[in-house]
Amino acid sequence: MLGICRGRRKFLAASLTVLCIPAITWLYLFAGSFEDGKPVSLSPLESQPHSPRYAAAGQRERESLEVRVREVEEENRALRRQLSLAQGRAPAHRRSNHNKTYSMEEGTGDSENLRAGIVAGNSSECGQQPVVEKCETIHVAIVCAGYNASRDVVTLVKSVLFHRRNPLHFHLIADSIAEQILATLFQTWMVPAVRVDFYNADELKSEVSWIPNKHYSGIYGLMKLVLTKTLPANLERVIVLDTDITFATDIAELWAVFHKFKGQQVLGLVENQSDWYLGNLWKNHRPWPALGRGYNTGVILLLLDKLRKMKWEQMWRLTAERELMGMLSTSLADQDIFNAVIKQNPFLVYQLPCFWNVQLSDHTRSEQCYRDVSDLKVIHWNSPKKLRVKNKHVEFFRNLYLTFLEYDGNLLRRELFGCPSEADVNSENLQKQLSELDEDDLCYEFRRERFTVHRTHLYFLHYEYEPASDNTDVTLVAQLSMDRLQMLEAICKHWEGPISLALYLSDAEAQQFLRYAQGSEVLMSRHNVAYHIVYKEGQFYPVNLLRNVAMKHVGTPYMFLSDIDFLPMYGLYEYLRKSVIQLDLASTKKAMIVPAFETLRYRLSFPKSKAELLSMLDMGTLFTFRYHVWTKGHAPTNFAKWRTATTPYRVEWEADFEPYVVVRRDCPEYDRRFVGFGWNKVAHIMELDAQEYEFIVLPNAYMIHMPHAPSFDITKFRSNKQYRICLKTLKEEFQQDMSRRYGFAALKYLTAENNS
Repeated sequence: MLGICRGRRKFLAASLTVLCIPAITWLYLFAGSFEDGKPVSLSPLESQPHSPRYAAAGQRERESLEVRVREVEEENRALRRQLSLAQGRAPAHRRSNHNKTYSMEEGTGDSENLRAGIVAGNSSECGQQPVVEKCETIHVAIVCAGYNASRDVVTLVKSVLFHRRNPLHFHLIADSIAEQILATLFQTWMVPAVRVDFYNADELKSEVSWIPNKHYSGIYGLMKLVLTKTLPANLERVIVLDTDITFATDIAELWAVFHKFKGQQVLGLVENQSDWYLGNLWKNHRPWPALGRGYNTGVILLLLDKLRKMKWEQMWRLTAERELMGMLSTSLADQDIFNAVIKQNPFLVYQLPCFWNVQLSDHTRSEQCYRDVSDLKVIHWNSPKKLRVKNKHVEFFRNLYLTFLEYDGNLLRRELFGCPSEADVNSENLQKQLSELDEDDLCYEFRRERFTVHRTHLYFLHYEYEPASDNTDVTLVAQLSMDRLQMLEAICKHWEGPISLALYLSDAEAQQFLRYAQGSEVLMSRHNVAYHIVYKEGQFYPVNLLRNVAMKHVGTPYMFLSDIDFLPMYGLYEYLRKSVIQLDLASTKKAMIVPAFETLRYRLSFPKSKAELLSMLDMGTLFTFRYHVWTKGHAPTNFAKWRTATTPYRVEWEADFEPYVVVRRDCPEYDRRFVGFGWNKVAHIMELDAQEYEFIVLPNAYMIHMPHAPSFDITKFRSNKQYRICLKTLKEEFQQDMSRRYGFAALKYLTAENNS
């Protein structure tokens, strides 16, 4: 009984202390600031109200007062924690539970603790209010340049989209390559409540090009320094991320940390998790100055409005100029300069908990972080080796990364219900077109495919090619899926010119292709092959969409419209360039026909000349293409005449003609209504004829179709009656469209079809 009474007295005393101390503190601070009814002079300058230093002295007084208030508040929090422990020992029916929007561990805002590298909580667990509104837009800035970074950033974006519950606004500082790739990707991705703006990184080079940088990121690794100038003046705060980041939580949790910044804190950073800035990694290692271990800039919270008022541009430039006099260059790009500034101004930093940037570098000590916390939020692959970094727990982190790498991006097109999205013209037009279709139509799925927007990633691998200066250059155009991947090496051996390929793959298959290509000496030695990934969606193979994507990104004046299962003759590239001049393709509408043959043998001694091909034709080793099953497709080429021809000759269009042709880059696109098997090339050749192209057969050119298993689409065509009925319907509608567009001249297509 006596023990219970003593416990109650202690509880009562603690409660009175918590209630009384704030009042006494404020009374003390208020009274201590006055003497005889006048403010106490804290500085001799205060007696000179007109002194130019008067305002600065007043500012110092206010800051001193704020520090004293915070110290008292910390004491209050400590007492509250003791009180909560006492309440925890009270009977269970007296406890109360408080729900929070997010569970967020805090960093410390105290500069002394920053110097010691301490992360401490500084808020009560009780009654925390939501700090991110439901539809509040979160702003994310990323510097991205080149083909590889454009591919890497997609995994980061996927991980953010997977967890997010708020609208997002991406600010991408990109070079021309990355902008082309990512603008197309986001435009075709069509994710609701996501906005993307681009800022020309090439225009920013002059801002940082004076800084020598040894880091593998090059000049683009310095551009985070100029974000205050680059991003819109009305943007107050932004999360800045490296492209090699993976999120394991909702980014809104990180955005909420902005509300914890106090005083002059303008940068939110995680401590560097290696000994780099301690200078003890190797003998004579001399890093840039940093506060303790320094900070990693893979994840940064920037208070842009305050940074601008502090004249951030001038601050980092002066620091960089001073340090470069001794250091000569940066080793870790912008990170070195950020740390040098922080070394001089530690009050700028709000230290984030380590789990907001778990760093997997070569000399990482991040295990000390993830060993002690159960909730890792951001993984940072900040080693040049990326997924191959040496770390005993790397498999765990790699699996997390691979989850998003191979995740179907189409599943991320989900609405944020209750949050209004900005009007998107493309999306509205698509919905209008789909609403006009009759869902009871037996061919509805065929018609719908014509309007399906497929997510598209251009230039999936590095591409580098300058067309020949004589304006005769020709690009081979083709499309393929995963089951034709084995043809790539053979085509590259037969065709030395540029190639534009559209690949129809899932996200997981795209990664399989990447590994295949990176493991092939033949493919890696070719930088003039453009691989454009069109991601799978729907039940049909969008063959003509793929052809259009490959055609659209041809950089040469002429295109050779081929298929992936054909091998061109050796030397065809140079032969076509000469024929372009001979037939004056630049100023005439001509389609040069490359005669097509086929073999039924998987192993073929490829003919090295026309004479050798004719011999194999006579022996039955080769055949004219589709001679056994679809003679009409290539009969107008007139193979009998081709055998003896020595000069190009003209042929006339006939029904179902579908040769492989070389045309100018400005030729019409393929009609998207034709998907899978049937009439996809026939319709295109018909349109060329309607536009009065001449068909010219090249006498010394040939290509050979290599055998393969039947495609899934041709199997459906042969086995599904409804498939054939719908194809016939689409074919008739196409012919009617041709009549409307080309008038009387197009009547011959209806007549020819009726006679065939």
